[in-house]
Amino acid sequence: MNGSLRKLDPGYMVHAHVSRMTVFSGRWITAPAMPSRRSGPIFAFWGAFNRARDRLRAHRQIGEHPKMISDIAAFLVPSWGPLRLLTSSFMLAAIATMVSAIGAMVLIPTLWKYLPTDRGRAHAVDSAASVGKPIAAGIIMIGIIVITAFLFVPFDFRIYASMLLILAASVLGYVDDTSGGLSELTLGLCDLLLAVLAAIIIFGFEPAKVWLPFTAEILTVPAWLHIPVAVGIIWFSINALNCSDGVDGLSGTLALISIAVLGLLFYMAIGHIEMSRYLLLPFDPDGYKWAIVCAITCGCLAGYLWYNVPPSSVMMGDAGSRPIGLLIGILVMVSGNPFLIVVCAGVILANGATGLFKVAMLRFFKLSLFSGIRFPLHDHVRKNFHWSNSQVLARFAMVHMAVTLTLLSILLKVR
Repeated sequence: MNGSLRKLDPGYMVHAHVSRMTVFSGRWITAPAMPSRRSGPIFAFWGAFNRARDRLRAHRQIGEHPKMISDIAAFLVPSWGPLRLLTSSFMLAAIATMVSAIGAMVLIPTLWKYLPTDRGRAHAVDSAASVGKPIAAGIIMIGIIVITAFLFVPFDFRIYASMLLILAASVLGYVDDTSGGLSELTLGLCDLLLAVLAAIIIFGFEPAKVWLPFTAEILTVPAWLHIPVAVGIIWFSINALNCSDGVDGLSGTLALISIAVLGLLFYMAIGHIEMSRYLLLPFDPDGYKWAIVCAITCGCLAGYLWYNVPPSSVMMGDAGSRPIGLLIGILVMVSGNPFLIVVCAGVILANGATGLFKVAMLRFFKLSLFSGIRFPLHDHVRKNFHWSNSQVLARFAMVHMAVTLTLLSILLKVR
């Protein structure tokens, strides 16, 4: 028998050919035999194909899940070494970001002629300026995000199921954009259903590990408590970002900042075993996967903002704001700290969710709060302070970055 026996490294499969067969002995397989003397592109391709096929069979025999592009790259590394770059989570995130950004920049202007047009909002400031522009570009964006995630993110049930929920939220938003507006009750109940399903997908019905501000203790919270909290946070996240979608570039920029910060947190802290130990955070071995999801979403948002900055040519509509708000809520709950919704999306909540709170207090408790303030806040500053759309975008973005980075520093270090 050609080749010597080598033990498998964790998470990595060594392929072997012994008379065109791979020999296993428990967790041991043979090392590669000497290459054939035959040369030429046809034989090289055939050899690479056989090696990739054997590696796929080897993965299946030891019960590993296929990992899409990263797994395919791992199969082909022996044939072409540079492909090992695609087994790096950092490179996967970088390439996936570029793919989603280029996809958005190419597909949005190509397809926006098939989208419905904006009819304006009855109570929004300067809503007439948006009339006639393509809306619901979010359905294109979410399609790009979901497909790119399925290609680049290693298999994870929670992520893949969350992508399907996000797609469902986009379809719901698209129906709202095209039908002239669903009733508030219908949208609220659908958002509630999505939030419940998301909470169950994230946690199941098991206790969850939670880390809180100003304490190093990691708490174990029972399902009957953390699932309702998760549902409330996700529901508010969906609607807060939706309410912020009224100024060119605003909701996309605020969402991009929030998701980028969450992605860095997943990659450099929660998903990093040494850094999580240093910061006294619960380590999540799947943190890097969620970081790739964040990178993909940021890339797509950047491609969308290319056409949405003032003066905008297209708008994401409910088809984009609702699913991206859903994603922010999911990311916050996966992180294990529900207070991150305030840290990473504080300006989004202040701009949009405060209006929801005001309406709820008036409708259910007959309490009139913030009567002198128009919500969303971007309408208040445009109406009362005469800010232009560009001023609203720039100032809200700067405040959002400053508040997020300051609160995140306090959250991580003062414990």
